[in-house]
Amino acid sequence: MVFALSAGTFVKATPDEGMWLPIFVQQLNYDEMQAMGLNLTAEEIYSINNSSLKDAIVNFGNFCTGEIVSSEGLILTNHHCGYEAIQTHSTIDHDYLTDGFWAMSRKEELPNEGLSVTFFVRMEDVTARVLENVTDEMSREERHKEVKKAIEAIENEGSEEGRYTADVKGFFNGNEYYLFIYEVYNDVRLVGAPPSSIGKFGGDTDNWMWPRHTGDFSMFRVYTAPDGSPAEYAEENIPMKVKRHLKVSLKGIQENDFAMIWGYPGSTDRYRTSWGIDLTLNQINPAIDEMGDVVLSNMKKGMNKHDEVRIMYASKYAQIANLWKNKRGESRGLKRLNVFDKKKAIEKDFADWVAAHPEKAGKYGTVLKDFEEAYEAIAQSGVEATLWNLQLGLFGCQMFTIPLQFGKVEKVLEQKLKGEELEATLEPMRQMVPMLYAEYDPYTEQLIMSGVLKMLKEKLSADQLPDIYSLIDSKYKGDIDAFTEELFKKSIFANPESLTSFLQKPKRKKLKKDLAFKVSNSLYGAIMKMHSATDKEAEDKLARAQRLFVAGLREMNPGKAYYPDANFTMRLTYGKVLDYYPADAVHYDYVTHISGIMEKEDPSNDEFVVPARLKELYEAKDYGRYADANGDMIVCFLTDNDITGGNSG
Repeated sequence: MVFALSAGTFVKATPDEGMWLPIFVQQLNYDEMQAMGLNLTAEEIYSINNSSLKDAIVNFGNFCTGEIVSSEGLILTNHHCGYEAIQTHSTIDHDYLTDGFWAMSRKEELPNEGLSVTFFVRMEDVTARVLENVTDEMSREERHKEVKKAIEAIENEGSEEGRYTADVKGFFNGNEYYLFIYEVYNDVRLVGAPPSSIGKFGGDTDNWMWPRHTGDFSMFRVYTAPDGSPAEYAEENIPMKVKRHLKVSLKGIQENDFAMIWGYPGSTDRYRTSWGIDLTLNQINPAIDEMGDVVLSNMKKGMNKHDEVRIMYASKYAQIANLWKNKRGESRGLKRLNVFDKKKAIEKDFADWVAAHPEKAGKYGTVLKDFEEAYEAIAQSGVEATLWNLQLGLFGCQMFTIPLQFGKVEKVLEQKLKGEELEATLEPMRQMVPMLYAEYDPYTEQLIMSGVLKMLKEKLSADQLPDIYSLIDSKYKGDIDAFTEELFKKSIFANPESLTSFLQKPKRKKLKKDLAFKVSNSLYGAIMKMHSATDKEAEDKLARAQRLFVAGLREMNPGKAYYPDANFTMRLTYGKVLDYYPADAVHYDYVTHISGIMEKEDPSNDEFVVPARLKELYEAKDYGRYADANGDMIVCFLTDNDITGGNSG
């Protein structure tokens, strides 16, 4: 996304790099895409006035991407994107996670409360309006306040009194801002999903890896009111009559075919400096790796005890495992590709450019020095690693998060409210109890809590530890297992029945003394303490340096088409179907086949179990029209598209 169009020709390092905003593809990418094999017109890719590819791509649930693949609103997305919905509908008797699910009629399609799909309508540049009252002299906090006020006004105006969802996003580290207009549909129904032994084949072992043999898909359908407008779930709703849907080709693929990915990638940090890379490799990612391992290993022990618990925790386990595996791979990739050294080279070029243009010194002269000083302060404080340890540990344990919901109860009891005023707080909490414990197993939670508390004790310095450790040391002689055992025996939060009983006649003293209430608020308090203890001067300096660094890079290279970091706005990437050479004497083909599934089969490992029906199809070679020219069946294929940073779906 570059606006110095008068500069003429744009240069991009490699055709496979970049997550591009569709609105600028005709200006920045279209000629190159055509040369690589694209047959669509620019108008077919992105158009405001006519249906285009953008109308067939949806934001799925505000966490994934989906594609419309029929004229009646059928949506294709990843299995792991639909995983929570599949889990929600699964029971011991109807274990859709294990066995899969297929609606044989529209009436059998399953509604999903809280699940939505969002269609992108249009976008516009609002940079001038957002930054109208912003000055270079402002602190980060002052700038944020001014930007937030402007964004709220623009979003209120853009929503057209609730007809649309309006969202202003910053790009290039706050150098530009764009308004995105969306239309949201809340009736989304599950249509089908393969068994997890297909949809999650390879599990965490194969996640983010190649060769891959996962049938990672699920299918949903979006419904509208009878008049075609967005509507909440209702029996009279009808399948959406869509503007555009993707056509499915059975022609197969060949090496060097043009490949394009559309979606809503979550986040990237491509303009991070060498100091940031160092912090990531030596503090942030190791913290995620260690705490993630603790949470996942203990959660898995609980899940292995009973199928009901396995179903209950399946989605949460997958979410944490995805982050954990991603960060492991990120660290390996950063090291293997020598990203630190490459960033140093870019920074040297930047310093040389500033030195060669004295008139730039006033604006950019201290940028690199500010980076160094800010990151040094942040690294010395250890705040990033500590926050990741605390936050991942807190999120990983339900018994940490459930009591946090009851801070408002403690406040109204402190105020000694009675009658209707008290009931106005208590009754919603009573109604919330079944939902809070819908995915809760006390044995599993105790394992996770003990593991997290032990890891925090090992990794955090004395001044960073939550104050609950004073109680553990004094009353339990530092025995964390003894502490958690008593907590799960006596806490009002240990099960939904005891919590419901407490809410009938709540007492503030009992709540304040409760061990679960104490430990959850202690961890949350430690997180807030770390946030408040962050070096505000360093954070201000870092934010300003990052904004100026990105602006300076674009000014330094006016002929280069820079793309903005992913921020869950619609993007497209493009490249080719290619093979891969990951290491000396190692070659990966660009496709995998069903035969590879059989080669990986391991009945003793739940990640590599092959369903009996799939084995029957393999042995019969009964692939129908899905067989390739050699009579084999392709499972996955490989491209060099820019996909890291999250673009599931």
